[in-house]
Amino acid sequence: MLKFVAVKQITNYFREVRVELSKVSWPKREEVIKLTAVVSIISVIVGAYLGALDLLFTKMLEYIINI
Repeated sequence: MLKFVAVKQITNYFREVRVELSKVSWPKREEVIKLTAVVSIISVIVGAYLGALDLLFTKMLEYIINI
């Protein structure tokens, strides 16, 4: 009896998930592509900025140690 209740609850859960997913307003393909490009570009810019800061601090620390 306990197994039947668990299976019924799991089945009910997935049924509710399907109903909720049908209510979601999914973005259009063009919007996904555009926003993916924006995130990629910003990630590259932030990565380059942090890499430059890391290089700068590394060189400063090497200079201080070698004095």
